[in-house]
Order: sequence, then structure tokens, then C-alpha cells
Amino acid sequence: MTTFTLRPALETESDAIKDLIHSVGINPMGLDWKRFVVAVDAKDQVIATGQIKPHGKDIHELASIAVVPEYRGQGLARAVIEYLLKESPHPLYLTCVSSLETFYNRFGFITVPYEEMPRFFQRLSKLANVLFTFSKRDDSLLVMKLK
Repeated sequence: MTTFTLRPALETESDAIKDLIHSVGINPMGLDWKRFVVAVDAKDQVIATGQIKPHGKDIHELASIAVVPEYRGQGLARAVIEYLLKESPHPLYLTCVSSLETFYNRFGFITVPYEEMPRFFQRLSKLANVLFTFSKRDDSLLVMKLK
């Protein structure tokens, strides 16, 4: 089990955050280091990230949850999410592939029907699901909201 520390990101970690997000293949947009929390190992290396991303003034998204592959399965994603949820604004949304739905249900997120999504997430959902169709993936994009 890896020993890690959770804390707000430092400006000097901006590149490490971006590199991790790119390496795990999640949305690389809106990666302002000031919004991130990081998990660092004993050598102060970034091994997990997450942020609360604003979309306008009233909509916020739990986003950029990423863990370095060799550190997965050790509770880092859970720790990052719990840290971010402590003082998160509401309403709080997230987007994820459908195979992660039960993971996020554990934190109190529920899938939002298309009709109840804010317009930003409706547009994103339509686009992503068209792309999933063309890529012949079994997953779809879910928009979830914290109860």
C-alpha cells in the first residue's frame, strides 16, 4: 500500500497534472492547476489528481479524476473524490463512461436524464455518444449529479 498525501496542487505541478490527464485519456480541457487537488507519494511526485471545474457561475463539475496506472486499486481516486466533495459547491455534476456508474453511485451521484441536464452537458452528451457509436464502444457517456 502506497503512502500518499493529499493537498492543493502547486503551480510547479501543472505539467505533471497535464501529463497524467493526457496519459489516461480523459478530457484535457480546462486544466487550471489552481483548481486541482493532488495525491503525492513520499518523493512528492503527483500520483493522482482531481478538480472541481466551473461551467459558468452556477454549474460545477467533479472532473479530471486520474491515477497513475501503477497506483490504481489503492484508494487514491476515492481519497481525491472525498477530499473534493468536502467543500464542493452544489449542484455538482460529473461526466463518466457508463462502466463507471456504480463507482460514482457510492459517493451519492445519480445519473441525470437528458431532459434534466444543463445545456452544456446536453451538448456534450450528444457529441460524446455520437463518437462512441462510431468507435463501436460498448460504453456511453453519462452525466451524473450529486444528490
